[in-house]
Amino acid sequence: MNAARFNPQAFAAWREQQQQAVEQALSAWVSGDAPAGLGEAMRYAVLDGGKRLRPLLALATSEAVNGAATAAMRAACAAELIHAYSLVHDDMPCMDNDVLRRGKPTVHVRFGEAQALLAGDALQALAFEVLVPADGSVSPVLSARLCRLLALSAGAAGMAGGQAVDLASVGSALGLEALSSMHRMKTGALLQASVMMGAATGDVPDQALDQLARYGACVGLAFQVVDDVLDVTADSATLGKTAGKDAAAEKPTFVSLMGLAPAQAYADRVLDEAHDALLSSGLTRLDTLHALADWVGRRHS
Repeated sequence: MNAARFNPQAFAAWREQQQQAVEQALSAWVSGDAPAGLGEAMRYAVLDGGKRLRPLLALATSEAVNGAATAAMRAACAAELIHAYSLVHDDMPCMDNDVLRRGKPTVHVRFGEAQALLAGDALQALAFEVLVPADGSVSPVLSARLCRLLALSAGAAGMAGGQAVDLASVGSALGLEALSSMHRMKTGALLQASVMMGAATGDVPDQALDQLARYGACVGLAFQVVDDVLDVTADSATLGKTAGKDAAAEKPTFVSLMGLAPAQAYADRVLDEAHDALLSSGLTRLDTLHALADWVGRRHS
């Protein structure tokens, strides 16, 4: 994978600091007070696990464009809440029927299918509530823009649509273009939206915005290619989820299409394009975004 373009120790320190800040904010916003045990299920789904890549992308992009920190943290957490809800629903028996997520039993295993469904629904609603605070700390115009970016990434043209294609493609042989298109929706759209939501917190020229969008799309696609590689090369304990699940379910993957080594090389090429997009943006405070792209490529879980 690409060599780190940012001091590794500095990046690790930044990442840990931001992950802790996101965890604290999520813990404050995801209340355990919801009735009939719903709050417990929601907190179980969100807290104490995950890389927080989507929040990190939002926060790093906001820093790169001198964006508003308060809005950036809300955008970061909203993206993570949508991601968490999607995992809860995707793991259910009617979807991927998985029993392990982030190293612990999935929400429907722990709380039952009905409670898991409701927890996912409530997390999705909470994401948009977070973007429209009652205290006026985010302007109505910015709140509306953030809500639209997030909604587009999560709906039929994004994550939900990609999941529908994924379910319909079980047992099918997809070509590279079709497979990439599916994952640009299912996985990449929310990752790209995290970048664009971070950018929305600042004042960004159109040319730079276009390149940030390209960067986000490339990081999103590379993340999925690496995920497919890890599904073959890593074990369940390392991944925190069931290894080999895609192959067992006869789902099309980049590894099944290309082979292991070519898939790894493809991820490298896509990440090179992500770096190129940043270099073409005209922005200057980009070290952390470069480092995040490298982190996606080098991750082991």
